[in-house]
Amino acid sequence: MKKKVLSLLISAGLVATMMAGCGLSGNTASTGKIDSEKTETESKDSGSTASGDYTVNEAAKADPAVTLTMAEVNPTKDTICGAMDLKFKEAVEAMSGGSITIDLQDSGVLGSEKEVLDGMLGGTGTVDIARISAFALTSYGAKKSVLLSLPYTFTGRDHFWKFADSDLGQEFLDEPEELKLGVRGLYFGEEGFRHFFTTKDKPISSAADMKGMKIRVSNDPIMTEMVKNLGATPSPIEMKEVYTSIQNGTIDGAEQPTANYASNKFQEVGPNLTLDGHTLGAMETIIADASYDKLTDNQKQVIADAGKLASEECRKVSEERENEVLKELKDEGINVIELSDKSDFQAACKPIVDEYATGDLADLYQQILDMGK
Repeated sequence: MKKKVLSLLISAGLVATMMAGCGLSGNTASTGKIDSEKTETESKDSGSTASGDYTVNEAAKADPAVTLTMAEVNPTKDTICGAMDLKFKEAVEAMSGGSITIDLQDSGVLGSEKEVLDGMLGGTGTVDIARISAFALTSYGAKKSVLLSLPYTFTGRDHFWKFADSDLGQEFLDEPEELKLGVRGLYFGEEGFRHFFTTKDKPISSAADMKGMKIRVSNDPIMTEMVKNLGATPSPIEMKEVYTSIQNGTIDGAEQPTANYASNKFQEVGPNLTLDGHTLGAMETIIADASYDKLTDNQKQVIADAGKLASEECRKVSEERENEVLKELKDEGINVIELSDKSDFQAACKPIVDEYATGDLADLYQQILDMGK
């Protein structure tokens, strides 16, 4: 019974975590940018023509027009997830020759992540495509993606992308389709590693430094356990209350990806930023099966090709933004603490990994870890 209750708590919490943050069809369309030396004749011979930075799939261009509504809970302007969404929209519309239009609705106008997922899995037809947290579908029966939220899983950005671009990553994307949840994964993204930040008088240079601190966490069982195991007291307060809660001493700190830390001006109240990288803000874009099924084979290929380009854009933008923000923070005089050894943090969190990466998931988790060696 205890295990079942814990499982339910995990499912509910994982959705809340993201809400707090931000077949081959026979055509030969390219999945990348146009080779500048490729002639128009060569493009036509391959069944495609050039359109700006993209290759138009001529067969898809002749297909019936369709509009797909895409939901994004965050603003598209000046956000990493927004850059990924916009790249996908641009690529799909260009590569399909206009036969597919992506109606991108951002800033949560179509509802919260949970509301969007409830609608997509319930078959309302309101949303065709959505950008979600990579582990949100665990609340609906998917199991594998919970591994992506375990602390200290990925050793770096290259490790994550090696997983995301692998057959194993595709296996994770395919899980909701195999479980007949009503949606399928298209591609991965990420918004950087999450780090702890604290008030001026309480810097964190080791796990021992966290003992007795009050750290804000989202309503997520894994995050809550992690903070407890590190010797601190988890405080599940609303994201909008973090700034004032640190300012008035209610909490000693919180955790966020670097870009979010800066955009929320948290350095004003929490000027110690410890780059422990406990989890990665992994993202996934999904499409409803009913929406996917109404596309032609050529249009499905365009969606797949555009997804690869969107992932590449996300990787580039996320790394560039993180490096840019870190430089700006250091220039401001923020105490950016870079850890040469995270073994004490990892050791404290190992019981969490042992608890969740069990049974068949244990082998999958080890495969992910091996990719970082």
